[in-house]
Amino acid sequence: MSGTPITWFEIGSDRPAEVEGFYADLFGWTFEEQGPPGASYRQTVAGGERGIGGAIRATEGDAANYAIFHAEVTDVAETCRRAEAAGGKVLVPARTTPRGLTLAQLLDPAGNRVGVFTPPTPA
Repeated sequence: MSGTPITWFEIGSDRPAEVEGFYADLFGWTFEEQGPPGASYRQTVAGGERGIGGAIRATEGDAANYAIFHAEVTDVAETCRRAEAAGGKVLVPARTTPRGLTLAQLLDPAGNRVGVFTPPTPA
């Protein structure tokens, strides 16, 4: 069994309010706006104790609607290197947020997105 858990999902939509309503009606999920003004990022703790959390990100213009899962890894840069060696591509290079979260997005050989991240180190 792998030691790389899937711990987050993200749904990108050009109609985030509609998508939020769909998942609220379908599964009873509730969301809380976490994004800065003009950049909606609606988080849910849908997984509770047994599943994973996630969010709906507003997209616009040429940005496509998408769904992506995120795997928690110990080294994002090394995971990007291994993805390329295995035939994948780095879609969004590794970056670290001001809060210390390091993340990247990859494409598998068939063109599917997968996110990888390392959480911030506790203070």
